[in-house]
Amino acid sequence: MTGSLSPIGPLAIVLAAAGLTLAGCQRQEPAPAPKPVEAAPPVVVPPAPPLPPPALGRADILAAIEVAASDYAAGRAAQGQLIAGRRFLIRQPFGCLDRDGEDPADGLANWSWGKTRKTIVLSLKPADWKESALAEAGDWEAVEGFWLSRPWLKDETCPAGQWSQGNEGEAEAPPPVSTPQTVGVAAVFEHGGSRLGRRSGRAYAFTVRGEGDQPPPAPVAGYRLVLEGRLGAFDDGRAIHCRASGPDQRPVCIAAVLLDRVAFEDAGGAVLSEWRGG
Repeated sequence: MTGSLSPIGPLAIVLAAAGLTLAGCQRQEPAPAPKPVEAAPPVVVPPAPPLPPPALGRADILAAIEVAASDYAAGRAAQGQLIAGRRFLIRQPFGCLDRDGEDPADGLANWSWGKTRKTIVLSLKPADWKESALAEAGDWEAVEGFWLSRPWLKDETCPAGQWSQGNEGEAEAPPPVSTPQTVGVAAVFEHGGSRLGRRSGRAYAFTVRGEGDQPPPAPVAGYRLVLEGRLGAFDDGRAIHCRASGPDQRPVCIAAVLLDRVAFEDAGGAVLSEWRGG
C-alpha cells in the first residue's frame, strides 16, 4: 500500500504561523522599567550667625542716661539699662568756637596755645572718681572719669547755633557761666587687672603743629575726643548710676565702661593721636 501526504490546508498554515509568532513574542524579555529619577538632595544652607548689635554712639548713651536720670528722680526702679556689655563709640566735640583753654577741668578735653603760640596743645586729664558716691557700688582699684559736655546736644560736632548777645547799645555782657557737668562715663579698673589703659593721674596730650614755620590755625570747628570700648556694670548689675541732692536738682549720672581706646581727632575726623588699653 502506497502512503500519501495529506495536503496542508490554508487554516493550518495560518494557525502554524500564529503559533510561531506567539512563541516568538513569549520569548522576548520585557523592557526594563525606567528607573525613577532621584531628586537632588536639598541644599542645606546654615543660618547666618546673627550680627552683633551696632556700637552705641553719643546720642544712644545720652538717651540711656536720660532714662536713668528720670527713673532716679521719680524714685522708681531703673528701667532700660539692659546695655551692659554693649560696644560703644563716642565722639565728644571740644575746643569749639575758638575758645582757648575751654573749661580745663579734670575729665574734660581742652586745647590751649603753646608758649610761643606756634603750637596747639590738646589735653585731657581724667577725673579721679574712685571715692565718688556715684561709683560706690563697685569694688574697683581705680575709676577714671570723662564728662560728656553739653548733654542736650546729641550731635558729635561743635554747636553752630545762634545765641542771644544782649540788646543793642547795652554794655557787653560777661561770658556766660558753663552749666555744671551732669553726664559722664567712668572707666573702671578691677583689682589686679591690666594697668596698660590706666592713666593714674597722667593726662592724654598731643601737640598740633602748623605747616613749616606757620602756627596752626585756631580751631574754629574744634576737635573731637573719641572714647571706645564696652559698657560695664556696677555691683548691682546696673550700667548707669545717678545721684542728686534733692528733687529740684538735675541728677548727675555716670555709666561704667571698660575703655579700649582714647583718641583725638580734628573736626574732619582725621585721627591726630590715640591710646589703646591692654
